[in-house]
This record gives sequence, C-alpha cells and structure tokens, in this order.
Amino acid sequence: MNELKSMNQSQNMNQSQNMNQSQNMNQNNENFINFINHLLTFNKQMELLQSKNQIDNSTPFRFNISSRVLIKLCELVKPILQNEPNILELEAPLNVFGDIHGQFADMIHFLEMTGLPPNNNFLFMGDYVDRGNNSIEVCSLLFAMKIMYPNNIQILRGNHECPEVNSIYGLLTECENRFGDDARMVFNKINEVFCILPLCAIINKKIFCVHGGISPHLKTLDDIKSINRIGKIPDSGLVCDLMWSDPSISQHKWGTNNRGISCTYNNIAINTFLKYNKLQLLCRAHQLVSEGYKFFGNSKMITVFSAPNYCGNCGNDGAVMKINENLVCSFIIIKPTNVK
Repeated sequence: MNELKSMNQSQNMNQSQNMNQSQNMNQNNENFINFINHLLTFNKQMELLQSKNQIDNSTPFRFNISSRVLIKLCELVKPILQNEPNILELEAPLNVFGDIHGQFADMIHFLEMTGLPPNNNFLFMGDYVDRGNNSIEVCSLLFAMKIMYPNNIQILRGNHECPEVNSIYGLLTECENRFGDDARMVFNKINEVFCILPLCAIINKKIFCVHGGISPHLKTLDDIKSINRIGKIPDSGLVCDLMWSDPSISQHKWGTNNRGISCTYNNIAINTFLKYNKLQLLCRAHQLVSEGYKFFGNSKMITVFSAPNYCGNCGNDGAVMKINENLVCSFIIIKPTNVK
C-alpha cells in the first residue's frame, strides 16, 4: 500500500511538472509571437510619427529594444544554429533574400508581400547588418523568428557577419548609440551568433546557395562539410572565398578580386563546380545589382540583392527570389524611393 501511495504521489508530481512546463512553453511562445508582431508594425508606426511631424528623414526611426532582450535572443538562438550543419539541405518552396544591410523597413515590405512563417519558408543569404540604420531590428526579427519557427527560417553567414567588418561599417556604432554601457556586450553577443551561422544551403539537391560564391579550394561539397566553421572569417582560404568571392567575365577561371580579399570566378569555374556536384544553379548575394537580381553565366548563376536604394543614394531596385516546388524562380521587386 505504501509503495502504491508513493507511486501515485510521484505520478501526480510528474503530471504537475509537465503541466507547468507546458504552461511555461505556451507563455514563451506567446511572448515571442507578440514580440515578432510588434516588430512587424515598424513601418506603420514610423509612418504615423512622420505624418504627425514627430520624426523626419534625417532622424532614424528605431524601436526601443533593450540590451536585456537582445542578449536573451542571442542566448536562445545560438544553440539552435550551433546544431545545424555547414550545408543546410532545404526543400522548395522558399523565399530567398539577399543582402539586407540594416534596411529594416524594406525587409518588412518584402515580408508583407511574401507572407510570414510558418505558412512560408525563408532562406536569408547574409549581410544583415551595417550601412543601414536598423541592424538591431533586423537581428531581433531574424533571431526571434528562428527561435519560434526553426524549420521555416534559415540564416546563412555573409561577409559582414564578422566582428572585424561590422565593427567598422555600422553595427558597433549603432550598438553604442542605442545601448550605452551595454553596447560592447550586445555587440559581442550578436557576433557570437554570427560566428556559428551555417555557410551555405542546397535546395532540392539542385540549387547551391551561398553569400559570396565558389573557391579554387572547393571541388566537392564534402570540402565544405568538413570545415570547422565556428569563429571569425579568415583572410584567405575556402571560408573566406565562400563569403567574399565575386563572378567575373575574365577569361581566367580564377582571378584577383578588386575588394582586396578573396578571388573572382568565371563561367568556366561555375560550370565546372555545378557539373561536378550535379547541381543546376548557383544562387548568391554580396553584390549590388541595379534590378535587384541578375543572372550570369548563361543563367547558371544568379545574384539577389534585397536592399533597395542601398545606402539611401544608389537608386537600385531590391529583390527577393521565390522558388516554387518545381524550382521555377520568380521575383518580388521593390523600387527605390527618396533617391538623392
């Protein structure tokens, strides 16, 4: 009788613990959904304040996101990303983003046109921060969506997801302007997440997606799978080229990159890589293209750039590529506004 009573008490305790865990999980999910929905109101709130002349174009509009919230997001998203492989294997349909560069208002416009997770799937190909005014909002939304919808949101690394770069081109300055004494802590926490991001993705075993491009150090996909990706982007080698390389119309298969880092690759290099790995298309970001997307090399490669009117004065379109279940590609375009 005593054993039975003890078992019943133990079962009741376990049921109570499970109920508490379930309630906590539901509460956490609700908090994340509310936070994501709040971030998605960015454009409406900005337009409302502009209509009341409470802000103007010379003052960047930003949400009041605390350092505590940013640090918690980083701590929660880090183990999710750390458990992902160097190469993500994905299935269409997908919405594919190129560079965002802190242009959060444009990111929200695109999401309004694509629809949201979990009903839609997304691949982001890097360069989320720097240049624009709202790198913190971009990181907050990406991290929160990844925590809430880990199977619907995929985040690759770009060349700006590295402290040596984003300490110069905008993220560190934005952290200092927004977080005061906590600036360096927030900056470091965000970069801890960046330093574990996956390197590339393959869609339906046919489309290879990466931020920059290919490399003379890359022959098979196994070369990428064997990399220890965690850490800063090196100044040379395979990881550097995946983040930094660019296509070229040169006759030389591999060339010197005008950026002063990494290399260029031509049509022959693209075709060789695709054929050897039984792939059909190389999809990448990394370069401003005037129409938001641009095919290269007999349509064997495409560049996608999702920051319209880059830096507020380039006058370029921005694009997101939609890939349907039959691997047919179409494009959502945002035209530039307020071109100087």
